[in-house]
Amino acid sequence: MIATALPFAAAVPLLMGTLLLVLRSPVWLRRTITLGTSTLVLGYAGLLILVTRGGAVLAHPLGLWETSPGEPVVAIPFAADMFSALMLAVTALLTLLCVAYGMVAGDDEQHYFQPMVLMLLAGVSGVVLTADLFNLFVFIEVMLLPSYVLMSMLGGGHRLRAGRLYVTYNLFASGVLLAGVAFVYGVAGTVNFAELAGAGQESTAVAVAAGVLMVALGMKAAVVPVHGWLSNTYPDTSPALSALFSGLHTKVAIYAIYRLYALIYGGDDRFLGVAVAIMVATMVIGVLGAVGESTMRSILTLHMVSQIGYILLGLALFGPLGLAAGIFYLLHNTVVKGALFLATGAVEQTYGTQRVYDLGGVARKEPLVAFAFVGAALALTGIPPFSGFAAKYLLLHASISAEQYGAAVAIVLVSLFTLLSMIKIWSNVFWGPLKREPESHPGGDTETSGTEADSSTAMATGNGSLLQRGTTRTHARAGAPLTHVRLAMIIPALVLTLLALGIGLGAQGLLVLTQEAASGLIDTSTYVEAVIGQ
Repeated sequence: MIATALPFAAAVPLLMGTLLLVLRSPVWLRRTITLGTSTLVLGYAGLLILVTRGGAVLAHPLGLWETSPGEPVVAIPFAADMFSALMLAVTALLTLLCVAYGMVAGDDEQHYFQPMVLMLLAGVSGVVLTADLFNLFVFIEVMLLPSYVLMSMLGGGHRLRAGRLYVTYNLFASGVLLAGVAFVYGVAGTVNFAELAGAGQESTAVAVAAGVLMVALGMKAAVVPVHGWLSNTYPDTSPALSALFSGLHTKVAIYAIYRLYALIYGGDDRFLGVAVAIMVATMVIGVLGAVGESTMRSILTLHMVSQIGYILLGLALFGPLGLAAGIFYLLHNTVVKGALFLATGAVEQTYGTQRVYDLGGVARKEPLVAFAFVGAALALTGIPPFSGFAAKYLLLHASISAEQYGAAVAIVLVSLFTLLSMIKIWSNVFWGPLKREPESHPGGDTETSGTEADSSTAMATGNGSLLQRGTTRTHARAGAPLTHVRLAMIIPALVLTLLALGIGLGAQGLLVLTQEAASGLIDTSTYVEAVIGQ
């Protein structure tokens, strides 16, 4: 029964998204459907984690169409192991919290916000559960199409330019991916994951064809040197979408790289040296780019590039420890990056700018936001007891065990530059003298006079974020508000930061799960048998 429900993890969000396209009211029902669907996928992912403990793999073929008598049947295979279940859980959780943030921030005032997010979740669920190359491509496109709409619909004054770049680049990358799928089918005669197991080691032609897939997925994951599109698009959309995209788009591409490399190449170490060099370059170039930026989201976006290098370094090292460390880092970074985008987004939307030098002293007025940010920043840097310490320690240990000492040095040095970037945001935005009052108080504690509101003008700030800047008067009431940011807007970032702390304190529990996921990538026989057996 649980295996039979695998296709529904993608079908239900897609159907609910379609329903919301025509259901315009009431608002409470639209929100209930969106939050309920995300919660349902999250609950199913938790069930999959329980069921796949111990190395079990669930598989279900959708269709079983017989093309002609005596010919093999055609089906759309779905499969779930521990790796799939963990990815489905963390992406569903992030979707749920980003949707909740978007509702408070006003993003869902746009009719298409909720249906597009659910369709995006459907595509992500399909990617992590499919066991077929062509359907991997299809679900990636299902994931990208609503993203095009969201990117162009929400954000600052430059969102249309960012949307055009995002669409153009990803269409090109999708074209490369489709060519790779066709190439693999042409030389291997199949696109079924199970039937491709080990084919890259046995056939040079398949290895080259699969290499095209790796290049296309690397483009979508923003691996250096094809990373520039990321920093020119994510900062120009809304904070909720920046957080959502950070945990879905690049991370899903990374998941596909892990899955396909393990299946097709089987950990072939012929590519170890080149792969490690590319990942180290990604780590270094990303963090150096972040140091020179002057807006919160541009700093965080370039850190995404750097962290992608960390995550894929685990795959490059392969082996039980390297893969477990990489998967652990993947889950940790999805949580932490979401917390950082949502915390800084709350500041941006309340104070009217994302430029670090235009802010200051925010921690005095926003202690909860400051806590959410500093906890996530410490986790990103790798300071104990947060999740980043365990993630980086595991990756460092794996690098030394594999005698990749250059990578080990890069892990430490890049962490220091990451700390510098986080200090840059903290010291300029949260610390120091207060430079500006909140432009609006969602809870009603900040008021703007009619004359002042009429005279306010729209000004472009930081990467074209078009925000309303007006003169405000903050009234100190008998019970002064703890924060000028609505509590409901802070809760998603707080949940993710506390989760990062929980992962750090209980790292052994998650490590056991990631080790099981790594074992399934090293020995793919159970996965192959489950998919072929269906």
